[in-house]
Amino acid sequence: MPDSRPTRRFDRIDALRGAAIAWMTAYHFAFDLDHFRFIREDFHRDPFWTWQRTAIVSLFLFCAGLGQAVAVHQGQGWPRFWRRWAQVAACALLVTLGSWFMFPRSFIYFGVLHGIAVMLVVARVTAPWGRWLWLAGALAIAAPFAARAAHAAWPALEVFNTPLLNWLGWISRKPVTEDYVPLLPWMGVMWWGMAAGRSLLRERAALVQGEIAPVLRPLAWMGRWSLSWYMVHQPVLIGLVMLAAAFR
Repeated sequence: MPDSRPTRRFDRIDALRGAAIAWMTAYHFAFDLDHFRFIREDFHRDPFWTWQRTAIVSLFLFCAGLGQAVAVHQGQGWPRFWRRWAQVAACALLVTLGSWFMFPRSFIYFGVLHGIAVMLVVARVTAPWGRWLWLAGALAIAAPFAARAAHAAWPALEVFNTPLLNWLGWISRKPVTEDYVPLLPWMGVMWWGMAAGRSLLRERAALVQGEIAPVLRPLAWMGRWSLSWYMVHQPVLIGLVMLAAAFR
């Protein structure tokens, strides 16, 4: 039976997600300028860029957790969940195909959308954990540090570095790929977002449901269309930078 239960969007969460979108767009624009040699930056080792990436992904996943908290609070059923999930999963496959075309040796096979697709299912199933989500999130975030020590002690764990299992995040070295967002530690950030959202909706709902200043409405709009923006912004940016490169 179709899930027709009414739902309400919260502008404050959308604006926060929109801030992540805007930041990501600026980051990718700089990345594209570097790729086409307009600037020279080290996006893989320079802390200025690596920490920005960590912050952007964290904000995205925290917002995804907040969104799941709202969905559960509003009684969103599984049919609606799976419809949205299918959109995310399909876009993840498109990202893999597009990145393979541009970066055949380091294409994206488990990037942010792939990770979100898996994490959304985990978050939905574990929603009843309540306050235990805080502990689960802390353990997930700490897990990579334990993984390094475990790999040093037990060489057989090398199997977790292979493409078959490295999406779990229990690794001792990062794979060669343009984007990599494994379950560990990132599931912990989504769990914290869900825990925060459920706590706020239960105890301080006004902080989530309140109005936003007019100046923030464009960010809220971007946040409502985050998946579409994510899929479109890089082809547009790359096209513009390529055009500029052709006339350089």
